[in-house]
Amino acid sequence: MLSVDLEQIRKYNVPGPRYTSYPPAVHFKPELSTQLVLDSLRENNRTARDISLYFHIPFCHSLCWYCGCNTVITRNQSQSRTYLDYLGKEMAFISRLTNPQRKVTQIHLGGGTPTFLTPDEIRRHGEMVRQYFQVAPDVESSVEVDPRRLRREHIEALRQAGHNRLSIGVQDIDPHVQAAINRIQPFELSRQTVEWARACGFQSISIDLIYGLPHQTVNSFATTLDRILTLQPDRLALFSYAHVPWIKPAQKLLKAEAMPPAETKFAIFKLAVERLTSEGYAYIGMDHFARRGDELEIAQREGKLQRNFQGYSTRAGADIHAFGMTSISQTPDIYWQNEKLLKRYYDRLDAGELPVACGYALNSDDRLRRDTIMRLMCDMKLDYPSMSRSLGVDFSSYFAREIAGLANLEQDGLIETERHGMRVTQSGRLLIRNIAMCFDPHVAEQLKAPREGVYSRTI
Repeated sequence: MLSVDLEQIRKYNVPGPRYTSYPPAVHFKPELSTQLVLDSLRENNRTARDISLYFHIPFCHSLCWYCGCNTVITRNQSQSRTYLDYLGKEMAFISRLTNPQRKVTQIHLGGGTPTFLTPDEIRRHGEMVRQYFQVAPDVESSVEVDPRRLRREHIEALRQAGHNRLSIGVQDIDPHVQAAINRIQPFELSRQTVEWARACGFQSISIDLIYGLPHQTVNSFATTLDRILTLQPDRLALFSYAHVPWIKPAQKLLKAEAMPPAETKFAIFKLAVERLTSEGYAYIGMDHFARRGDELEIAQREGKLQRNFQGYSTRAGADIHAFGMTSISQTPDIYWQNEKLLKRYYDRLDAGELPVACGYALNSDDRLRRDTIMRLMCDMKLDYPSMSRSLGVDFSSYFAREIAGLANLEQDGLIETERHGMRVTQSGRLLIRNIAMCFDPHVAEQLKAPREGVYSRTI
């Protein structure tokens, strides 16, 4: 069992990046030219590197008041049919630039609510993917589902479309909490979804929970964990609620007096980490837990774990081609994000353009820091000679100031210095964002003159 030291949590609970990319998306610039993206795509497609595809399905029937995702709230089902047409346009555009030897080894549908799509639309989307890309036989294909408006036909269609991993949004099963966040989802719906998924042959089931929501207590969340564990998920994601009403105005509907105080939130985090790790789940890092023997846990043990905009990933070396409004793509040299408004996304594609809204072109220092931060967050260690070989620099010299800055973390027991590197301790895993921040020169500058909502707190 992983033990949580609340004193350390209090000390290190500061704003910081989640490092789904480096530099983080707050550094994306609107002046990034579409031509630069096209040039990068063409250059990148000289290789036969694997590809990961992400599709953002933004639609939801109703708004959950805690939500920080990019969504379109509608009950007009025809919107999804139109949106699929435009996803097809974007896929056709990208496929013309894609080396036909490249294989898709990973697919993810996120949202919003991907199961806003009808079963027929889900199957159509799967056919479109295979029309435009070469999908590997062993592709890892995951999808987020909302049990509240789900039918077994949706699950069957997802399997027919080639998906083999399912992520279920639960957040909390307490009715009082659900009412406060405008997400009424009886536990029976979640249980039924798990049963359908297993009956239809899904290889892995993940459940998402959130702590820090209105009316949550340590006891109420303990009950949520008890019931969720009866479903025996393969993975769990435990997200910290980020209150950013200046970005997401709907969060103003959450009553301030109902929000748990910081000490309660810390105690819930401690409870969840200690309970899950005592129940046979490995703490991968950040928000992620996986059963011992799960592909994610094996990848971390073998040093093959990756981190990208979808969180932790088992498929190394894959570029991300992302489709749909607000989605973010990634090659070794550049990130780019699509238009954030649906009409603007449609208009750009109608004009025959790639719908790039902003992005970031990495320089040589960025690439070194990105690889360092990603290996640290995935491997929970840094071997300096190995990093020197992979990065093509003398790691200890290049990062001498950053390595010296780790002394306080070592004094607090978050890392241990080794002969040729450093290793994150068990307690340090809980604060891996803080450790990674030592290699990020942007953080110190932004914390000197903080802007509202730039980063969430690390716990």
